[in-house]
Amino acid sequence: MDKKLEPIVKIVQDKFGATFEEFRDEVHMFVKPGNIVAALMLLRDEQNFELLSAMTAVDYYPQSEPRFHVVYQLTSIVKNLSLQIRVPLNGSSPKLPTATGVYDVANWRERELLDMFGIEIEGHPDPRRILMPEDHEGHPLRKDYPLGYEEPQFTFNFDEIDLGKPYAKE
Repeated sequence: MDKKLEPIVKIVQDKFGATFEEFRDEVHMFVKPGNIVAALMLLRDEQNFELLSAMTAVDYYPQSEPRFHVVYQLTSIVKNLSLQIRVPLNGSSPKLPTATGVYDVANWRERELLDMFGIEIEGHPDPRRILMPEDHEGHPLRKDYPLGYEEPQFTFNFDEIDLGKPYAKE
């Protein structure tokens, strides 16, 4: 682990009961849903993680529980550090408090979580779908979402052309 990250990880562990793992020189901290907003505020205000550079989720279906991990990728430009916070959520009714009061950019990213994964963000100022139509049923990034097996609109048959020559219709 990066020596500059060790005291930060220790603070989050002590204050919020977080756990962590290292994978390929990255630190992943695991925080409970009820502690995520306070942990993000601490990291932003006291540890200079001023940028929420990414926010997404992972669906571990058909694994039992927790089915989802919401992933917050934080960056400290001042300290040149990156830290990943993960919040495990149950699959039956995944809910998470909003982080829009901590990072403004969380607004759009939380709407994407609702739209694509069906993860409800409690207290969100504008919980509308952002990528799919309002009447769309389901959440396309869930692993149990039906694929539909739609035939492609067109095909290109490479067997009909000589790949040694430039393609041109005559």
